[in-house]
Amino acid sequence: MDYQTLELSNGIRYIHVPTDRYVAHLAIIINAGTRDELDHEHGMAHFIEHVIFKGTQKRKAYHILSRLEDVGGEIDAYTSKEDTVVYTSFLKQYFNRSAELLADIYINSVFPEKELEKEKEVILDEINSYFDSPSEQIYDDFENKIFDNHDLGHPILGSKNSLKSFDKKAINAFMSRTYNTDKIVICSIGNIPFQKTAKSIEKYFGVIPENRRTWSRNEFHFYQPFELIQSTQTHQAHCVVGNIAYDAYHEKRKALLLLNNILGGPGLNSRLNLALRERHGWVYTIESNYAQYSDIGLWSVYFGSDKSNFEKVLKHLKIEMQQMADVTMGPKQLEKAKQQIIGQMAMASENNQDMLVGIGKSYMLYDKLESFEHIKEVVNGIGVEQIKAVAQEVFDAKQLSIFAYV
Repeated sequence: MDYQTLELSNGIRYIHVPTDRYVAHLAIIINAGTRDELDHEHGMAHFIEHVIFKGTQKRKAYHILSRLEDVGGEIDAYTSKEDTVVYTSFLKQYFNRSAELLADIYINSVFPEKELEKEKEVILDEINSYFDSPSEQIYDDFENKIFDNHDLGHPILGSKNSLKSFDKKAINAFMSRTYNTDKIVICSIGNIPFQKTAKSIEKYFGVIPENRRTWSRNEFHFYQPFELIQSTQTHQAHCVVGNIAYDAYHEKRKALLLLNNILGGPGLNSRLNLALRERHGWVYTIESNYAQYSDIGLWSVYFGSDKSNFEKVLKHLKIEMQQMADVTMGPKQLEKAKQQIIGQMAMASENNQDMLVGIGKSYMLYDKLESFEHIKEVVNGIGVEQIKAVAQEVFDAKQLSIFAYV
């Protein structure tokens, strides 16, 4: 993949990928998320994601939202365990407008008290909505138990009690500590000369005072498998089964991505979907996921089923995982799986908005981008014995944790 980069004097890094499309995309990725909150700050990263749009020294909230929408563009944001991302999409001639807007809300947000109180109510509704959605809530409960008493276990939305205490002083304290310039990546995709984009980035983000990170994250080391079944009044049973896995730098992570795709990835022909939904009709939803953090990974399977089918599904799920660990895949079967995941990656690369954040995070973590051809080469180099070895490690029955609402 062709790309060009720039590092500003304050440590902020910028990466641009050229395309031939009319629509361009620009994002700022800050390596600060839920796991970076102190005990009294739970939910702060997500709260800032909401209130950063509520006014700057020269713009009201309406003018921030209208700045790109008036020309057919979009602006939005999200928060994860390790990152806060603000991203935009627009016609390519409005790159400078987008860059100036992102810089304005990053540098000049004033966090009006009235808007803070209003947004607390919005987030309280968001927290309450999770209680009405067990398929969402169970992930938070599972991760909180997996990462018991660790920063990674904090729910992204925070708690009602912590949320009520947030004010402008608390926001500025969190941003001053975690919004470090050497942990910021700005990324763009568009049919715009790099010299032009770099000039805008230098102009608007180069003025941010240097603030490099002098602290490190509390790494996770103490995993203890568990089984927890909670009685609920829901019609369906909901369950997550999982284990800790490889971090974002581990040499086995791509093998696990391939294994995860085979077992319960997005394809309707995944082993779990075929066995438990298509063949038996025991589940409405079943999917596996692999989250990679900077120091640890988390692999899991979620399923929702009628309560009468819960035990059967859980038993069959364990059988499928054990087979992956015990039985060596045939070369033709593995080749088919490789072609599937390569095709999925190729199709995902057609969506430049989705690709934007992937580019930025890759540059954040590895200080480079891997070409599609290189990724294909790595995937094609994964052998059947490697898949089996990873399955034996990650699907080890003694290391699996189970959390269920039944």
